[in-house]
Amino acid sequence: MRRLAVLIPKFLYFYIATVLMVGCIDEDEYPDTPQGNFEALWRIIDEHYCFLDYKQHEYGLDWQAVYDKYKVRVSPVMDNHQLFEVLASMLSELRDGHVNMSAAHDYARNWSWHENYPANFSDSLLRIYLGRDYKIAGGIDYRILDDNIGYLRYESFQQGTGDGNLNEVLSDLITCSGLIIDIRNNGGGNLTNAEKLAARFAQEKTLVGYIQHKTGKGHSDFSAMEPRYLEPSSQLRWHKPVCVLTNRHVFSAANEFTLYMHALPNVKLVGDHTGGGSGMPFSSSLPNGWSIRFSAVPMYDTERQPTEFGIEADYHVDLTSEDFLRGKDTIIEFARKLLTK
Repeated sequence: MRRLAVLIPKFLYFYIATVLMVGCIDEDEYPDTPQGNFEALWRIIDEHYCFLDYKQHEYGLDWQAVYDKYKVRVSPVMDNHQLFEVLASMLSELRDGHVNMSAAHDYARNWSWHENYPANFSDSLLRIYLGRDYKIAGGIDYRILDDNIGYLRYESFQQGTGDGNLNEVLSDLITCSGLIIDIRNNGGGNLTNAEKLAARFAQEKTLVGYIQHKTGKGHSDFSAMEPRYLEPSSQLRWHKPVCVLTNRHVFSAANEFTLYMHALPNVKLVGDHTGGGSGMPFSSSLPNGWSIRFSAVPMYDTERQPTEFGIEADYHVDLTSEDFLRGKDTIIEFARKLLTK
């Protein structure tokens, strides 16, 4: 009997003390038919998605009522395109941009977490601030602005930056009175790179948040919250004020970097709410081979608030059209003023 495999990736930055309860879906129970695929998808979400109770509290989501609503839309004679549309609509009831379903012909997503908001980022403005003589160290572009504020741009944590790179960057910026770290539009990557950078701003072991583990199939079956800490780097560290620039496209490992930095006393977040995507992903397959991926392990900030749906900036600042026409980035300029106070 063939079973549909369930995969839970292991991140290097977590040691999971609690084994997640996962299961396989029997094809004898859920055959490769429109109804079988519908039943399989609904059950996967019901047993493993970790925010059903949270969504019920936030906007009254009733997952059983969702089942009843969409079950009648499934027909034995519908084709794959029609089935995909029904299943994607059912997933949209979760209002979660981090829930995705993949088929050969389409990718179901709900990206309202950034599509319904201003971009708050401009490549053309970035080129003005960096100029032509900026320095490059690993995945970091940096320079000193004319008011003696350091500017550091990390476009993607997929790009590695070594300890030697970070030592040189911080040495070059050591005379600056403050530092701007711009991670807008950083969609994540390798969390080791994000953690390595954040450690340069921690002066002691710092509580950055909490994590829970799924312990059963019930909507409320979770372990107690376990604390997570950021350890300070043993090498050169930054002690002066910092502003981290964020927008709705800050996601995954970049969202985690934001979480780490927000827990540090000399750091302020400037810009827009981040995109989120911090929960550990869970992947599975339907009988027809379509894949489903979502967060199954909730994470929280130091106030025990969930970070899966993003982190609010300390200072909400939008890029204005007036500043854009003047060649000014409103968010960078706000951070510069904040750091020079």
